Amino acid sequence: MVRRNDQRRAALVDAAIEVLAREGARGLTFRAVDGAAAVPPGTASNYFAGRDELLTQAGARVYERLQPDEATIARQRTAGRDRETYAVLMRELVGRIASFRTGYLALLELRLEATRRPELRAVLTERVRADLAANVAYHEASGLPGDATAVKLLYLALNWLIVEQLTLPDVLSEAEREELVTAAVERIVPEV
Repeated sequence: MVRRNDQRRAALVDAAIEVLAREGARGLTFRAVDGAAAVPPGTASNYFAGRDELLTQAGARVYERLQPDEATIARQRTAGRDRETYAVLMRELVGRIASFRTGYLALLELRLEATRRPELRAVLTERVRADLAANVAYHEASGLPGDATAVKLLYLALNWLIVEQLTLPDVLSEAEREELVTAAVERIVPEV
């Protein structure tokens, strides 16, 4: 029987994210999650039907935690509609994602695990497609310069920049990363 204490479930999923980031998908066991959540042994197995459910919920929780807060969204809606504003938004986005280091590393682990688990690949593919479509729709509604292709190119370029920052942080300095984000926007997004 699967339990329904939503706060405990969220704590277990957050612990799963930490385990994924620290030990990889192979290290994600109910016992490891129980330990990371500081709950009695066997607790995670009472909340999740299996490891696949835990993997899937961990991925969903990362996306949930990466969403900008209402203040950020409100500020973006009142900002300018030029490339410089776009570059500022992209630098903020990279910073927000990079600041949730364990979440992004957990997502990378989930992506690697998805190459071996067709069910997980299907769930992640659907989630990433939906996220990308939402980003394109938000962009088109915002009035910022550029089209859907520019959004997708920035998505791909900035994702790798974030991977570099989180896995090999000394390859590029913070100043270089910020300059690269600005350069990516300037080269990909046409001037209006």
